[in-house]
Amino acid sequence: MRLKIQSLVVAAFALSVLGAGPAAGDTPTGHGVDVAAMDKSVDPCTDFYQFACGGWKKTNPIPPDRGSWGRGSQLDERNLAVLHDILEKLSAQTASRTPVETQIGDFYAACMDEPGIEKLDIQPLKADLARIQAIDSTKKLAAAIAGLHVAGVNQPLSGFSAGPSLLFRFGSEQDFKDATSVIAVVDQGGIALPDRDYYLKDDPKSTETRDRYRDHVRKTFGLLGDAPDKAAKAADHVLAVETALAKNSMDRVARRDPLNIYHKMARKDLAALAPSFDWGSYFATMGAGTITSLDVSVPDFMKGMDALIKSQPLGDWKDYLRWQVARAASPLLGKAFVEADFDFFNRTLAGAKELSPRWKRCVQMTDGLLGEALGQPYVERAFGAQGKARTLAMVAALEKALRRDIEGLPWMTDATKKAALVKLDGIKNKIGYPDAWRDYSKVRVARTDFAGNVSRARAFEVARQIAKIGKPLDRGEWAMTPPTVNAYYDAQLNDINFPAGILQPPYFDNSADDAMNFGGIGSVIGHELTHGFDDQGRKFDAQGNLRDWWTGDDAREFEKRATCLADEYSGFVAVEDVHLNGRLTLGENTADNGGLRIALMALQDTQAGSSQAPVDGFTAEQRFFLGNAQAWCANYSDEMARLRAQTDPHSLAKYRVNGVVSNMPEFQKAFSCPAGAPMVRDNACRVW
Repeated sequence: MRLKIQSLVVAAFALSVLGAGPAAGDTPTGHGVDVAAMDKSVDPCTDFYQFACGGWKKTNPIPPDRGSWGRGSQLDERNLAVLHDILEKLSAQTASRTPVETQIGDFYAACMDEPGIEKLDIQPLKADLARIQAIDSTKKLAAAIAGLHVAGVNQPLSGFSAGPSLLFRFGSEQDFKDATSVIAVVDQGGIALPDRDYYLKDDPKSTETRDRYRDHVRKTFGLLGDAPDKAAKAADHVLAVETALAKNSMDRVARRDPLNIYHKMARKDLAALAPSFDWGSYFATMGAGTITSLDVSVPDFMKGMDALIKSQPLGDWKDYLRWQVARAASPLLGKAFVEADFDFFNRTLAGAKELSPRWKRCVQMTDGLLGEALGQPYVERAFGAQGKARTLAMVAALEKALRRDIEGLPWMTDATKKAALVKLDGIKNKIGYPDAWRDYSKVRVARTDFAGNVSRARAFEVARQIAKIGKPLDRGEWAMTPPTVNAYYDAQLNDINFPAGILQPPYFDNSADDAMNFGGIGSVIGHELTHGFDDQGRKFDAQGNLRDWWTGDDAREFEKRATCLADEYSGFVAVEDVHLNGRLTLGENTADNGGLRIALMALQDTQAGSSQAPVDGFTAEQRFFLGNAQAWCANYSDEMARLRAQTDPHSLAKYRVNGVVSNMPEFQKAFSCPAGAPMVRDNACRVW
């Protein structure tokens, strides 16, 4: 999967991040409002989310293997069941399998071979651990780290996530100032906790989390064979290194501004920032020895890294590298490693109570590492041409509505409106799956070598990313696999992307009426279109270049309206004393608010001139809002709510509903809400 290191230029809708888990007997939502999901004892003008989802929340507790559970999770679960059936059949060694079917079938079979994996114990790590042990000076850290990076230690196993990181990240990206060019990029990294603030905050909860993290690292060293005293000291060394890296890292809110993480410079200037690291050796090993310039996303991180290399004892670095190797490999090893990894990263941080069934983890890893191979049989089974055609028609209707919205904005001057419309006209639409499938034929897969299969798949992705540097841009590439229950906007490609996985109930139902579909997938489409004009997307032009195409007055007017949203959402409580971060979630909140508004405009355009009789006792406008809200029904553990509030640029589900409708006079009218009702804000926020 294509990883843009900054992750800001890819803005995802984040449906399936609600988590996936078993849902016995779960079936699609149906063709209309899910009345059983509602709580009609609640006034919709008081708490619309509870009105729409209260029944669902009561009857859908969080499965034990997840920290949260929502409507997106249910669809994700159905997709997992389809993929499971595909892989179970393809794992049988039949002569009729195609090369692609053989590859994904054998990968899955190797993953499911628990006895074989258990028998190997830590054998898959021994070569890397021996190389680390052989390091005899900090000057040789660069070569060792390059070897681990080439092997894919920084590559995620599944999902649309950044994955682990060893010291820093290196890869390729579109040049922010020249979107036709692919350049090298080096970025901050090196920490295993979810965010830099987990190392820096001194409140009781943060201190407790660090203590439990230290215990987990110590336990992992024990599994590697360290004596208790040695394991405890090694864990302290890891915390010392990672805390220093966290102190030198840029925070998430600052990283939302693309100007803060774009510093194109000559290779020699990077070497001047961090002279203690042998960049020549590193780039040569990575297969990028000829690069002369690159984007150094966070120069201060590189300066801090250099100081740390000078000050930290070699033994501390070797413990840090051993931990990073074990951390990246733990889900691939025997039961003791898998359960220890789950206990901290899923139970402690996310509130899950049980490990997911192995088949589910194996399906997810196959999708994560060989996604466009697995996507081919998935699309054949689950994606229809009729649904794609209707989705494209809805995209056209949403684009028309957004055009009218931009043209009618009272706060924007004609000059900026003109540029915005040029950008809107330039947005490309990708629906379902790529036009050309990725070729994984170079990835050797063996039925008895699961860890090796993963290592080779990870290394393949590293090489694929590095090979892009200096080559023509591939605008047809996708950042999500076809079964993914999500969608995204890419600011540099200026395109919106809807994998086949999301084009199903409750977001899209080809048998449902327009009100439900515009409230569901229509709001998703509107959300992604609006990302082109949120606090990040607005800084890129129609060609995907980082360029200021706004007048000064318009930029100030935008910021005034964006601040209204940031302040509103910062007032929402996630759990206990933890509030949402309105600046971290600003882009997604802007897209939620603008997306639902233009989806309603598109629905009204589509239904213009026709009378719409109530269905299930609800008008078309009411069904539109209910269709949107019921797509967000979800339950969170306290741990997951806390984690999401501190790290996720998306608001919690309740506020993705109530926060939006309280800003919409159209909602007030649809449900006849009186002035002063909780769902009617006195000073409603609106950007788009």
